[in-house]
Amino acid sequence: MLASIVYVTTGTYEEAQKIARSVVVDRLAACANILGSISSVYLWQDEIHEDPETALILKTRPELITHLTERIKDIHSYDCPCIVVLRIEDGNLDFIRWIEQETCYPKLN
Repeated sequence: MLASIVYVTTGTYEEAQKIARSVVVDRLAACANILGSISSVYLWQDEIHEDPETALILKTRPELITHLTERIKDIHSYDCPCIVVLRIEDGNLDFIRWIEQETCYPKLN
């Protein structure tokens, strides 16, 4: 029984909400935590930037990562959004089972 945490940064709280709602409604993630305002310092196109962002944490199954990543990229305003995956190797098994129960492969049209 495995699960993953997906860390995403967005330009605004509203963008984080939009992504969170989309992936939870479509069952690509069981849960989304919007952590709120963070300050990000990063290099982009050979320039240093300091910008406010919003952090988003999603809980999902490892086998849904590709679908989840593509969905986030479709919605996200950034050219190259931060989407990183951390594997959950241990924890509350009841919670991990819940993640499995609440997520599923996207329906094909």
